Amino acid sequence: MDLWVNLGLLLIFCTVLILPFTIKKIEYNLEVFLFACGVAALTISGLASVSGQTFGWTPTVIIEALTSPLNVGNIAGVPVGIVQVVLLVGLLIYFFHHQLEKGINNLTTRVPLVVIVPMLIIVLGLVSSIISAILAAIILVEIINALPIVRQAKIEITIIACFAIGLGAGLTPLGEPLSTIVIEKLSGAPYHADFWFLFSKLGIYIIPTIFLLGILGLVLFLHRHTGDNNLECSIEREEIREVLIRAGKVYLFIMALVFLGEGFKPLILEYIIHIPAEALYWANMVSAVLDNATLAAAEISPALSLEQMTGALVALLISGGMLIPGNIPNIIAAGKLGISMREWAKAGIPLGLALMVIFFGILFIPVWLGAGVL
Repeated sequence: MDLWVNLGLLLIFCTVLILPFTIKKIEYNLEVFLFACGVAALTISGLASVSGQTFGWTPTVIIEALTSPLNVGNIAGVPVGIVQVVLLVGLLIYFFHHQLEKGINNLTTRVPLVVIVPMLIIVLGLVSSIISAILAAIILVEIINALPIVRQAKIEITIIACFAIGLGAGLTPLGEPLSTIVIEKLSGAPYHADFWFLFSKLGIYIIPTIFLLGILGLVLFLHRHTGDNNLECSIEREEIREVLIRAGKVYLFIMALVFLGEGFKPLILEYIIHIPAEALYWANMVSAVLDNATLAAAEISPALSLEQMTGALVALLISGGMLIPGNIPNIIAAGKLGISMREWAKAGIPLGLALMVIFFGILFIPVWLGAGVL
């Protein structure tokens, strides 16, 4: 029976990866599609048996799916939900539309765009570990949405910034659920992880990368900049109905990720977590379509060496930026700016693969050299 379960889950995974790029109706209704795939995966996983664990439609999973969209992060140490934040910010922008537009217009008048673009990426990437990935993403999309630059530049800069935010948010437990889970799992011996544990272990890799992403954002902006003086700093005022619909879509999106993460757990527990560190690094690219917090909860344990844990976490954080479902900032940005799965993948996959190759060399080649493999 488990063979058929695994084949069924693998088929669903391939469906999630392929159909949004081939069928436009699915691409523009991604939340509903992922929700349906999550329901199917969770149903099939209920037939699995791995180490005596129970999968499928358990009360715990149902409660988590219903409540997770309302409590998926922290802002200044206070638990918050992405849905409430998206709804509140949408309403604030609706009622204070002119003031916000005037403020951003004043910013672009006084500060050149060649300064704003890289600083936006770098600053939000660095502070996301304190103000949370949720708030950093919302600030990002509201500023990007108003900047007087062409749409393609907005898309590319947004995707780069979401990579930076996703990476930066992994440095402290305030940033995102993944880092909170890792700190909790490693709080005992031998690591005794505290608030700054991830910052001390990953900061040397992540902080320089955020600065490099800022430079990349500037280069792409200069490449896409048309010099069109007719472009103006403006914020489109949405209707209340659009604000409510977007919040509802975000709720459905997070539920879908919970279902997908729980549904694929049999595959994760039976195969992924048992492979060597180097292979696990590349296997964690599934974080592009699965909740990286679920993967971290399954993979990270005190039994891992520091090298294994670092490789797994870096891969999860990078891969989360490659596609829209991979990270909360991606979901917020794509929903607000109307970025399709295809548009995101066109920039996100090459950037993610490049970072994965670079960090594979940084993390594993020195180990091989030290072991006399090369």
